[in-house]
Amino acid sequence: MGLGFIVGFLGALVLFHAAYSTIQYRALLKITEEEFSGPPLNVIVELFIGLVICIWAALTLPGKFLSIHPDSDENRIVSLPDNLDFMIFNHRRKVFPLEMDMKLRH
Repeated sequence: MGLGFIVGFLGALVLFHAAYSTIQYRALLKITEEEFSGPPLNVIVELFIGLVICIWAALTLPGKFLSIHPDSDENRIVSLPDNLDFMIFNHRRKVFPLEMDMKLRH
């Protein structure tokens, strides 16, 4: 487990705590028979902090981006598979004419 995974888990815990605090606040408002106008400021701050922590963890967790070389033999787009039995060329495209001369009607 790397640092990004641990930080992401802590960010998720912060978000869950903010959700629990909001539910608890709404229950308190029901007891006191007051109207819910929005979560308190500390919950909003906690949500923002949890969001920032989760975004940071999501951006650092995957690791380093690798470049794609178009002339590589490992590129699946450039090289066709050895077994061509699974490639389908008989599909619905043959129903349509090659050149569609459709004009928009005004």
